[in-house]
Amino acid sequence: MSVVIEREGYDPVTAGDGNRAIDELKKSDFDLAIVDIHMPYHSGLEVIRYLRTELKKQTPVLIVSAFSDPQIRRQAGEMKVSGYITKPFDPDDLLRKIRAAVAVV
Repeated sequence: MSVVIEREGYDPVTAGDGNRAIDELKKSDFDLAIVDIHMPYHSGLEVIRYLRTELKKQTPVLIVSAFSDPQIRRQAGEMKVSGYITKPFDPDDLLRKIRAAVAVV
């Protein structure tokens, strides 16, 4: 995914697990966060909850998941997530959702 994003001219910061994601979010402000639902240590929803409640940031967020789970979609909607991408994803669809989420900022 980061290769697709880099080719488009963005400068992604990656985190291999929920702890690293939270650490990165604490250190910097981002134009967009793309969060996988299933990560070690903290789920994507826990990372988003931390972003919204502890850091009090309204950074646009896209969720990536291998499953189209209605309950996760509902929870994501309650946290004001900008979009939901199901794996495997079409790179053009990913870029469209990134552009739309970043344009709102």
